[in-house]
Amino acid sequence: MAIERPREPAGHKDRLSDCQRAIEDRLLELFGEAVAAGWAEDEVFAAIVSVADTTQLAMHRDQFLSVETQLRRAMTKRTD
Repeated sequence: MAIERPREPAGHKDRLSDCQRAIEDRLLELFGEAVAAGWAEDEVFAAIVSVADTTQLAMHRDQFLSVETQLRRAMTKRTD
């Protein structure tokens, strides 16, 4: 099953909800397969959220490290 292409340009107010609708069927399919394989619904939901968070952090690792560095510098200045 193909995922539908965006209808709106980047930055449009409806783009996120369009993306959610575009991936919903595939996500529900994945969810159903995991439950059918024997995983509990709560485990599957938690795993999906965790994988999404971890993937986003990995994709934006440089940005994350930059923020972490800035926070460390700020904390160091507070304790000096």
